Amino acid sequence: MLANIQSLDYQVMTPIQAQSLPAILKGRDLLAQAKTGSGKTAAFAIGILHKLAVKTYRTQALVLCPTRELADQVSKELRLLARAMPNTNILTLCGGKPMGPQLASLERNPHIVVGTPGRVLKHLGKGTLKPDALNMLVLDEADRMLDMGFHDDIMRIIEMTPRQRQTLLFSATYPDEIKEISHAIQIDPVDVRVESLHDNKQIEQIFYEIQKGERTRTLVALLQHYRPESSVVFCNRKQQCQELADELWQQGFHAQALHGDLEQRERDQVLVQFSNKSSSILIATDVAARGLDIKDLQAVINFELSPDPDIHIHRIGRTGRAGNAGLALSLFMASEAKKVTAIEDFQNSPVRMDQTSTLKTRENFRLSPPMVTLCISGGRKDKVRAGDILGALTANTDLPGKQIGKIDISDYHAHVAVERPVAKQALKILAEGKIKGRRFRVRKLR
Repeated sequence: MLANIQSLDYQVMTPIQAQSLPAILKGRDLLAQAKTGSGKTAAFAIGILHKLAVKTYRTQALVLCPTRELADQVSKELRLLARAMPNTNILTLCGGKPMGPQLASLERNPHIVVGTPGRVLKHLGKGTLKPDALNMLVLDEADRMLDMGFHDDIMRIIEMTPRQRQTLLFSATYPDEIKEISHAIQIDPVDVRVESLHDNKQIEQIFYEIQKGERTRTLVALLQHYRPESSVVFCNRKQQCQELADELWQQGFHAQALHGDLEQRERDQVLVQFSNKSSSILIATDVAARGLDIKDLQAVINFELSPDPDIHIHRIGRTGRAGNAGLALSLFMASEAKKVTAIEDFQNSPVRMDQTSTLKTRENFRLSPPMVTLCISGGRKDKVRAGDILGALTANTDLPGKQIGKIDISDYHAHVAVERPVAKQALKILAEGKIKGRRFRVRKLR
């Protein structure tokens, strides 16, 4: 396990890992507050794997997450950390996916289940997920699960689990409801608080006061002035996300909206394009963006300020990670001055104000993403692997491998990012050629 951790380039423990792992390994219940990107997933994943009896084919750990994206992310990290433990069976149970394959996987009694509350509760109710051997329960991003209305589902799930278990509760914020849940489901938990404020040296945070009706125009000016290769724009309402994305498309920006009204297939497609750099701007609500694992995010833009300063801090903490410099830009009107004051009080420091007149704008400016995504109508169920796609693109062609980016494989589709100048060539190669001796439909995503 230690050799595997080293091979994954874990060199120094983060504060949440250093403070929580000793308690987790001793079997203590844990109530932990930590910011987004703090390394908490590795802390509870190592704890789960440490006490796992791999030769016992029963479900021993359950991790509840607010969104399918976070559940997938947690499962991936668990699988990486479990490489040193052959035959460890990890299953993800989320809504938006057919029940049939999940039922078949549950018959093999996975060691660890990661899932969203609704789907986990459905399987517990059917008796297809058997919790009688469960000895560890993790609530990840518990505050967001409460925001999304999962309180009753969570409590029903907990009622079905053995009383003799270790319960780990992780939350980015610490509302009274979290304390109440902890009191109801945990026994003498170790309370770990990691500094929730982000390192201001890493994040350049600038506020711009605007007049009524200037919000979208100022956002365009910010994009033209700073030219971030990737940015997340936060709105407070899902309807506004879609309207703003449509407006930016008309002005020549590759913007995608992420909100609760999207079907799961659409949501997956948006996230694939943003993570592989074939879309430059993601416009999202706080609920929709929670749990996203976006590396090298250059800017966070608050199209609207959150009424909660704690949420504001977590928004901007998505940039400036892993030692990289980050940029956080916020728009506000004079009527919202109280929100700015609340943020200053929360972070114990004044914010920097700049005039919108300092922004350098350009006529007909376009912020084109460097990559284009090609969607292939074959995936994991067709035995298609990333290496097969890479081989189809580069074998017996003059397309260099370095111009091919991230390859994502799902059950029935695959997505490959290619550099924009070679997109037509790559599309032609895949459309006219074969992958593993078979022809698949291929299309370019807009």
